[in-house]
Amino acid sequence: MKQSRLMSLVETATNVVVGYVLAIATQIVVFPWFGIETGLPEHLTIGLAFVGVSLARGYLLRRLFERLRGW
Repeated sequence: MKQSRLMSLVETATNVVVGYVLAIATQIVVFPWFGIETGLPEHLTIGLAFVGVSLARGYLLRRLFERLRGW
């Protein structure tokens, strides 16, 4: 079964959103262990800095593997 580009994007976006929520929760717990004190707005901004890269990475890898599957 072949995955469409749209479904690749939907899957990747879902993965990124779930990862973003988990990353924010992890930052809130782990940062204080290292003496990094930030508020929620900073946590959200730090997380957003990685969302675009994560979305592009996931989508491109999904498309690469979809192409390789046909070999």
